[in-house]
Amino acid sequence: MPSRARPIVAIVDDDSGVCAALRFLLETAGYEVETYESGVQFLAEADPGRLGCLVLDQQMPRLTGLDLLARLRAEGVATPVLLIVSTPSRAVSRRAAELGALRVLEKPLAQDDLLAQVEAAMA
Repeated sequence: MPSRARPIVAIVDDDSGVCAALRFLLETAGYEVETYESGVQFLAEADPGRLGCLVLDQQMPRLTGLDLLARLRAEGVATPVLLIVSTPSRAVSRRAAELGALRVLEKPLAQDDLLAQVEAAMA
C-alpha cells in the first residue's frame, strides 16, 4: 500500500534570503518545505491539496500576501495561513483575521514562535 505524502509547509516570499532561512529552520525541525518567490508563482505551481500550512509575506509585488490569501479562500482553499509583515497595522491584521489567517507574525521572526505556530497549524 503506497504511503500518503506528508503535508508541506509552503513559504511565499519575494526575498530569497528569507525563503532560504525559513526553509532551513523548518526542514531542520522535520518539515517538508516548498518555497515560492511570488504569489503568481505559487498559483501557477503549487498543489494546495498537499499543503499543511502556508507562510505568506504580506509585502510582495503584483500580489500581496492578503491578495493571495483572498484568492485562495475564494477558491475554497482552507489551508492554515500565517502572514508575515514588516510593519504591523490594524488594517492588515483585521483583514487577515477576516480571511481566516491563524496569525500575523512581525519581522524579524522569532524562530521558536514561528515553529510553534507552524506546529499548531499542522496539528
